[in-house]
Amino acid sequence: MLDTMRLRVLAAVAAHGSVTKAAEALHYSQPAVSHHLARLEAETGVRLLRKVGRGIRLTEEGELLARRATEIVGRLDAAHDELSAFAGLRRGRVRVAGFQSALSELVPATATAMTAKHPNLELQLVDAHPKVALGLLRKGDVDCALIFRYDDEVPEGVRTRYLLDDPMYLLSRTPGETLTDHVDSPWIAGCENCRAEFVDACAAAGFTPRIAYTSDDVIVEQSLVAAGLGVTTIPGLSLRSHRAAGIEATEIPGFRRRILLATFGDPPDPPATAAFVAALDEVVPNVVARSSSG
Repeated sequence: MLDTMRLRVLAAVAAHGSVTKAAEALHYSQPAVSHHLARLEAETGVRLLRKVGRGIRLTEEGELLARRATEIVGRLDAAHDELSAFAGLRRGRVRVAGFQSALSELVPATATAMTAKHPNLELQLVDAHPKVALGLLRKGDVDCALIFRYDDEVPEGVRTRYLLDDPMYLLSRTPGETLTDHVDSPWIAGCENCRAEFVDACAAAGFTPRIAYTSDDVIVEQSLVAAGLGVTTIPGLSLRSHRAAGIEATEIPGFRRRILLATFGDPPDPPATAAFVAALDEVVPNVVARSSSG
């Protein structure tokens, strides 16, 4: 069995890029770090590091083990925090990563419901795109992640809990319009990494959108629409977090994203995480009801 202390050393070397900096971060001597790495190579039977000039670089095997080591160390630290701070939910911490509209529309009410029952629980939030949030979750930097997907696939390596469907809306200055009413209009779209589903929806409607403006900021997008400079699409949660004067929102049939809560490891969740999930379950029906009522 691999020694967890040596895994921690390898994770530190990978994170800091050198034995010297890893030693400083761990408050070890440099020879001690080198010793742990040598012993880890002996335990695994593979070369984990190679010299490059005056420095070192992880081998392919070293990079693989370092990624796993980072996950393992993160989980151990999270477990230690839960056990040392948790006593019948009188104390504890839950770390949540999520995208902006989920943090603004789901988390405040969830935090209120959670602290009403467990006033000493600490909630820590990280604003992160779903891909980044899942990375933080797998590394053990957060306890759960609010994410969205436009398909029905489940991300690998995590547990997911379906929360709600978030419908997409066409934003223009005229009510009741459809995507095909704007075949020739200038469009406002997110960055190239965030617009694939929007482009696919337009393709399904029979046209390729002419993207004149790029922005991932809902305030900027809505301001451009209100000024008559173009049209755009926006999720319902984002629309509820901010709605500019002078715009009209029309739901787009069949175009939606699924909001999920992702956690790591086998159930049950740690007590503080479970308390957050329970509070979230209380809040989601109210969000869905507000969405259905417009």
